[in-house]
Amino acid sequence: MTLMTERPTTSGTEPHGFEDLLDTLDELDVPGYRAEIIRGSIVLSPWSKGYYQDAMELICDQLRPHLPEGHRVSVGPFLYVFPGDERAYGPDIHVASRQAFRTTSNRLDGEALSFVAELTSTSTRDDDLTDKVRVYGRAGVPVYLVLDMQEEQATVFWTPSAKGYESHCTRPFGEKLPMPAPFNCTLDTSGFQAPEEEERNRT
Repeated sequence: MTLMTERPTTSGTEPHGFEDLLDTLDELDVPGYRAEIIRGSIVLSPWSKGYYQDAMELICDQLRPHLPEGHRVSVGPFLYVFPGDERAYGPDIHVASRQAFRTTSNRLDGEALSFVAELTSTSTRDDDLTDKVRVYGRAGVPVYLVLDMQEEQATVFWTPSAKGYESHCTRPFGEKLPMPAPFNCTLDTSGFQAPEEEERNRT
């Protein structure tokens, strides 16, 4: 099993099955970190910087009037499971069917998602822009939004397919970004930038 942080470290050499990794995830006690399963490894990501919260709230506020019926938007730390790809992600922002939460399990169905947004850090950026594009698309999540906090640009992916997504659009922070169906709205990305004193130390 591999435990990955800012600098990946390896614990043990024997391969673990997906269910074993999920069980291990349940037992982890790693305050200050978000744990996910990516490519057969448990990946630990440090919690976000404060200004990320502003961007997340701005997104939620703009999406809320356009949610699909029976869905809710949240920034809560929930784990969505994708057994077909042996992945388990805890997205920064997620829109999902309310029915998905009517369970005593902490493993939610990834196919219940209608929207996911990830805000990159230096340790998660590659996975947010590659692995998660493929897995969210293969699972049929209609819209995947990546806020690249290092490059200060937003990319929306849509038209899910067996290879990931067929369509995408990128805009620099400060411009408007179209949100495809089922939201059919425009996202204003003003206010997503780092505060001036943080610009040289973005994570």
